[in-house]
Amino acid sequence: MSKHSVQVDWARDGTDSGPGYDRSHIWRFDSGTEVAASSAPHLHGDPTRVDPEEAFVAAISSCHMLWFLHLASDGGWIVDRYVDDAVGTMARNESGAICITDVDLRPTIEWSGDTPSSEEVQALHHESHRQCFIANSVKTTITVNGL
Repeated sequence: MSKHSVQVDWARDGTDSGPGYDRSHIWRFDSGTEVAASSAPHLHGDPTRVDPEEAFVAAISSCHMLWFLHLASDGGWIVDRYVDDAVGTMARNESGAICITDVDLRPTIEWSGDTPSSEEVQALHHESHRQCFIANSVKTTITVNGL
């Protein structure tokens, strides 16, 4: 199939090595894109950087959206804009481990021309979820708001 790699680069750079160590690091992707990353702010991270939990929610939302756009196009519908205000919830799972237990996708879609019925939109979301590589890779419960 395919492999996907990223370089995660952190260095102490002479800073404190105790509990207050700097959690800032860089994600480098094969495209050359670099993303400034850190732990979440409540875990002593830099709030101006992307944290892994946000990236996880973004990956789920993005994968779902890309499948939705593909399936809508296959169905002959034109999407002008797709905005998802996705929210991930961190909690303890049944084993007591802290994890992102739920992701709620909250898409707003603008269409051109003929628009699908609400039943057709629901079917597009269900098939998008079924096809999403990321959704198929995680245990997290993923819902689309309103479905």
